[in-house]
Amino acid sequence: MTMDMKIVILGGGGVGKSNIAIQFVMKKFIPEYDPTVEDQYRMQTTVDDKTVYLDILDTAGQEEFTGLQDNYILNGDGFILVYAIDSRPSFDEVRKIRDRILSVKEKEKVPIVICANKQDLPSQYHQVSSQEGKDMSKSFGCQVLETSAKERVNVTEAFHTLVREIRKERDPPPKPPKFCFLF
Repeated sequence: MTMDMKIVILGGGGVGKSNIAIQFVMKKFIPEYDPTVEDQYRMQTTVDDKTVYLDILDTAGQEEFTGLQDNYILNGDGFILVYAIDSRPSFDEVRKIRDRILSVKEKEKVPIVICANKQDLPSQYHQVSSQEGKDMSKSFGCQVLETSAKERVNVTEAFHTLVREIRKERDPPPKPPKFCFLF
């Protein structure tokens, strides 16, 4: 049985959201920055021997489009939150985006994977450490992957990890039976 999932990619402007989506779907990198308003992709993939259809929504990172995000969030099954390791503000924005998702979805936890993008940059450009990303993901109860859309590092893994998280939410493990002894 195949499953459909809506994945929403969110993050600040210029962090590499579009390139992560394009690398995953088309296996290519586009070096020119062209701000996105909204792009959608549909893709079939296999995760853990199960076929899944992904509707991927690549969203705008610019502040003037934040009003559109609530609708994306409501319809999303899982979220890839992206920050660029060379941008402290984009890292700080991830927490705000995650809080917004929880507020709009009216839930305490939703399937999220964080991408710490632009790992291909030399270390002198890094403004956010690996440990800070790990600490944030731990506080969110989700995974963080250090990605490079340019070099296709951990891009597929990010989407596959999110698919697994969505599956866990949809099909939680059965709770052990409660026994009642009558004497």
